[in-house]
Amino acid sequence: MGDQVLGQWVEPREVRAGGKALRERVGHADHGPVRLAPDRPSIPDFVDASNRGRVPELVPLRIGRMLASPFAFFRGSAGLMAADLASTPDIGLHAQLCGDAHAANFGLYGTPDGQIVMDINDFDETVPGPWEWDLKRLATSIVLAGREGGVSDKGCREAAEDVVRSYRRTIDHLAEQPFLDSWSALGDESILTKASAHALEDDFARAAKKARKNTSARVAAKWTQRGVDGWRFVTDPPVLTSVSDEVAAAVVGALPAYVETLRESRRNLIMRYAVSDVAFRVVGTGSVGLRNYLVLLHGNGDEALVLQVKEAQTSALAVHLGLAPAKHEGKRVVHGARLVQAESDILLGWTTVEGRHYIVRQFRNRKGEIDPTTLERDHLDDYGRFAGALLARAHTRSVDPRLLSGYCGEDLDEAFARFAVDYADQTERDHTDLQAAVDSGRLTAIIEEDD
Repeated sequence: MGDQVLGQWVEPREVRAGGKALRERVGHADHGPVRLAPDRPSIPDFVDASNRGRVPELVPLRIGRMLASPFAFFRGSAGLMAADLASTPDIGLHAQLCGDAHAANFGLYGTPDGQIVMDINDFDETVPGPWEWDLKRLATSIVLAGREGGVSDKGCREAAEDVVRSYRRTIDHLAEQPFLDSWSALGDESILTKASAHALEDDFARAAKKARKNTSARVAAKWTQRGVDGWRFVTDPPVLTSVSDEVAAAVVGALPAYVETLRESRRNLIMRYAVSDVAFRVVGTGSVGLRNYLVLLHGNGDEALVLQVKEAQTSALAVHLGLAPAKHEGKRVVHGARLVQAESDILLGWTTVEGRHYIVRQFRNRKGEIDPTTLERDHLDDYGRFAGALLARAHTRSVDPRLLSGYCGEDLDEAFARFAVDYADQTERDHTDLQAAVDSGRLTAIIEEDD
């Protein structure tokens, strides 16, 4: 704990009053206007900057994925929005941010005791920062996802309002709970009821059913085969490719350092496995071009475990918050995930491969998703309420919910929704600029064929 000590007890009403006083610093309506960064780069220049350090031959694939829709562009442009958000007001309360809290970065996964929960599941950009940034990004993403799915403008705006309303109501609820209870609140099916997201129950149940089957054993059955030299990945270019012996040796050689980042009991668990193969896999939209390896391990008999060794770069938010690069970007990601998630992967850790920072985690840990772009209006509303509640729970791990509850009020819903709609309009203009840059030859894109 360093120099930290337990503080003097304060009446809850006094803490709330401190939060309410912050309204004098930033009124609720002040969150509504969109303010673009005064030195905002052109979209081609932004894309070029965001691709630095990535595998060059994969950059056109990343651009192609960002071209798919305004929502896809939004998913790959957290840094651009962070630059704009730096020009907007905040009340001075910093939380451990997801950093890229868009609607598709909430997913299902399995807990060690077998439950399927839903939570934020991507922490590449996690840093301490204004809680408003995550909430504005989530609300904007709901508007963009709804537009892609054909939801009306009115429906998208109302869904964005529902995100914010659910966020503040969850903050209010957690502010009344014992600290231990609020800290351990899970994103399981019960939160659907608390967030008034009843229409989403069937979507959650279907996604959970698929997630329970999404395991290392299933990956091994589909993507590996056993030959005379043991178990190997079956390549599927360009998504899954083999690596050189030198790269494989470097990845495997970095695993002992990773093991040291796990809790002691889990070190004993992972050391029972042995490595069979290493491959390279392309992932995500924002993450395309980062170095990402899959490591195939075997345990008891034919038991398979697949680990993901994913490159961690400096958070795209860091420069806009005046933060220096972390000493180890993988450690930054892991510590952020452990703080924000109610339950984290028991094998989540970090390491260094050939001078680059990486996180290590289970590749398939009964993971699943609800695609927000496929939801009809009533389900989009419920998804927004669900995600808003999960984000609120995540933020209360690092911000006293009583302070936030004191600040928040009903006027916040309309203000943040106004921002979300207007920033979604800006994102559509940015996406058009990206298309123009590709059409002119300024940027090169590879468009993937549908399966």
